[in-house]
Amino acid sequence: MDAAVFYGEGDIRVEDRPEPEIESPTDAVVRVTHTAVCGSDLWPYRGYQDREEGTGIGHEPMGIVEAVGDDVTSIEPGDRVLGPFSTSCGSCEFCRKGLHTSCVNGGGWTGPESGAQAEKVHTEHADGTLVRVPERHADDEETLRSLLPLTDVMCTGHHAAVSAGVEAGDTAVVIGDGAVGLCGVAAAKRLGAERVIAMGHHEDRLEIAEELGATDTIAARGEEAIEQATELTNGGANHVLECVGAESSMETAFEVARPGGTVGYVGVPEGVEDAEFLTTAFRKNVSLVGGVAPVRSYIEDLMDDVLQGTLDPSPVFTKEVDLEDIDEGYRSMDEREAVKVLVTA
Repeated sequence: MDAAVFYGEGDIRVEDRPEPEIESPTDAVVRVTHTAVCGSDLWPYRGYQDREEGTGIGHEPMGIVEAVGDDVTSIEPGDRVLGPFSTSCGSCEFCRKGLHTSCVNGGGWTGPESGAQAEKVHTEHADGTLVRVPERHADDEETLRSLLPLTDVMCTGHHAAVSAGVEAGDTAVVIGDGAVGLCGVAAAKRLGAERVIAMGHHEDRLEIAEELGATDTIAARGEEAIEQATELTNGGANHVLECVGAESSMETAFEVARPGGTVGYVGVPEGVEDAEFLTTAFRKNVSLVGGVAPVRSYIEDLMDDVLQGTLDPSPVFTKEVDLEDIDEGYRSMDEREAVKVLVTA
């Protein structure tokens, strides 16, 4: 089968890799029809994160079940399923708490043979990981495009909003105009925020933020951006979503937070060394809540809203490529030509 393989900075190739097979009674094999390139995939692509050359990559699969082990009960061959970015058993202490990303038996999709950017994927915890799409929606391409972000970025943006404590009538500030930040805007709106202020550096992306529910946008940088946000919120926001993970974005988040407020952080930390923002957090009694999003605990509720037509995160996909052209998808995201790339296998 074809699979995207990482070979070093700026080097993603599509190669023939062995097809996955059922190895244990709890396994499933899924034929991937849709996947995506994630911002976190760019860290090794840009040389900022170590990864072994020759390994598979990608973690956002959606497709059709091809085979299941004898103990699998929730899905069967022919079902359309979504795969959260981390696998989980569904029964350990942390899965029962809804913290599936800390599953003692779980892991990721990336392996020596292939990741989720491939024609097929394998999971050893099918019942605890995969989420079935209702049959009546299983072949609706428009709906599938709206569901795919639930494998990662939509649930991650939702985790930021939940962690920040966003509720009906609130004002929320979202830091970051990447796919996660844009989904954070949609999530804050979904939770009932009356005002959602999106902060980013790209006018075209902030237009998407408005499409997803932002009432105000800020395209300035540095102190000017902080001043604008502080003015718009009359002294700061009680609910701030940090959706980047850079040192500068963390600093901005705590600067625009109101004393006693909460920063919900989901950006994968990269280049955060001095953490001077913690001094700001301490001085203002601002809470820091969040971390890696437990997608499996959110995905079914969010899927209900997508299927009802009240949530549509698909605007984050601004480019589509075939699996054989996935290197072009990486290039376009790396050069900020695309927000998020949808990949069809």
